[in-house]
Amino acid sequence: MKISVVIPVYNECETLDALAEGIIEHLQGHEFRIIFVDDGSTDGSFDVLSRLRERFDCVDIIRFRRNFGKPFALAAGFSRAHGDIALIMDADLQDDPKEIPALLAKLEEGFDMVCGWKKQRHDPWHKVIPSRIFNFAIAKAFGANLHDINTGFKVMRMEVARRLPLYGEMHRMIALFALQMGYRVTEIPVEHHPRRHGRSKFGFKRFYRGAIDAFTVWFLSHFRERPAHFFGGVGALIRIAGAGLALASIILALCGGWPLLALALWLTGILFLIGGGLFWGLGLLAEWRLYQRPAPDPAIWIAEERLGAPH
Repeated sequence: MKISVVIPVYNECETLDALAEGIIEHLQGHEFRIIFVDDGSTDGSFDVLSRLRERFDCVDIIRFRRNFGKPFALAAGFSRAHGDIALIMDADLQDDPKEIPALLAKLEEGFDMVCGWKKQRHDPWHKVIPSRIFNFAIAKAFGANLHDINTGFKVMRMEVARRLPLYGEMHRMIALFALQMGYRVTEIPVEHHPRRHGRSKFGFKRFYRGAIDAFTVWFLSHFRERPAHFFGGVGALIRIAGAGLALASIILALCGGWPLLALALWLTGILFLIGGGLFWGLGLLAEWRLYQRPAPDPAIWIAEERLGAPH
């Protein structure tokens, strides 16, 4: 089994030595490389990674010109990955490398992706409760038998990693995309540790964005090949409502009463008719084109890379 471990890094200099040592300890017996992607860190993380590369032959490092975001870091790491299996985890040591053998063993049971479920989560309540609500809602909406949709601790077959659409903030939706593409996805409980160093990148905006991303996954999985069916259906409903309002305004005007109300209904109906047509033709066209465009070459984000020979 040949494994590539891809780890996005953003200002986590205190944890990198222990993380690398833990991964190496728990991947003994496998061919593997660890690809650290420094996503524009400003705390000296790249210096730590450079020293780790000098210590360990299995460590590769990629450095971005600036902070581009986790999806782009994962995409860059996957583009340089080799082997049969891709493993991703965060750099903050809240996920324990000792869980890696259990994730790999579960994958070998015939699954295409295994997620690490933080069953006992050691984070502040204002992070845990909204996250659990979000995961529950998304899992129910998609019929996914997963408790932790957006966990950053996953192992997957390289075929899956190569096919994931990684842009915007879609890293949270990796498991959903895999499920929608027909891959076999499961999860196992993993130990989760409190954050001991650095600062969480968590923010409440992630849930608002996550809801939008979830809708995007649903839309692309159901209407990627027939977007006119979605936009046409919604646009038709809007236009029917507009026609009803226009008809009501005509009836009201013929009855000779409430002329201002009749005019308001007429104008509203016309706006609905126009809006329905526009919705039919446009809608999420920008998102659709974003999904369809060729994946950008990760080289455009990379300032420097130090890679070993492919294993």
